[in-house]
Amino acid sequence: METSNRVLQSKTWLQEHAQKIGALFFWILLIAAYQWYAISNQLSPLQAVQRILAFMQNGVWGVLIYVILYAVRPLILFPATFLSVAGGFVFGPVLGVIYTIIASNISSTIAFYVGRYFGEGMFEEKTLKVSETFRVLDKYAQRMRENSFETVMIMRFIFLPYDAVSYLAGFLRIKYLPFILATALGSIPGTMAFIGFGASIETFDGALPKLNPITLGFSVAIFIVSILLSRIFKKRENIPSP
Repeated sequence: METSNRVLQSKTWLQEHAQKIGALFFWILLIAAYQWYAISNQLSPLQAVQRILAFMQNGVWGVLIYVILYAVRPLILFPATFLSVAGGFVFGPVLGVIYTIIASNISSTIAFYVGRYFGEGMFEEKTLKVSETFRVLDKYAQRMRENSFETVMIMRFIFLPYDAVSYLAGFLRIKYLPFILATALGSIPGTMAFIGFGASIETFDGALPKLNPITLGFSVAIFIVSILLSRIFKKRENIPSP
């Protein structure tokens, strides 16, 4: 009898989340399709970025292309670092930082709401009865909701995987405003460092690049500051290195 009840509960959960399971399956197919294309064409993330550089240099349309690509990037798990470096190379240190902050916040928003979609209903009392794991997640989610800004800010400063933080924040259904404010502020040092490195590159053709020493020095300095900030926050919060 107890086994039958468990099976019934399991079926009910599957029925309630059938749409999400279908969406997750489609998402996995999308990621797999991109990975298959990249592997079949021996296309590394760096080579993929090199192929779109000409489009990014096309005035206003280039900016729009950059922002759109950056925004949808989390859906195929494409690394943000390569696009950020390309943004610095094409747009320079000032506009590159501005465009990338805008684009990264849009991409974080998309990842956040994708995570929220899959997390919806996962922490309701009816769901929690299915598994003790959900109870543990609910306690952690509550802790993140109570200190959303600080928690996300720390995650950004200590360089936890960018998209994973956004998906997790959405999945745990923390408030959007503290999340995006913490993301915008916490990502500035890292963004400036990668954009600065991209802006220091004078050639971007796959060979060893010629670097502008002044811009590169600025990038390195910002990166060192980012590392120091991450260490301070790790010690303060007693968070192990990722």
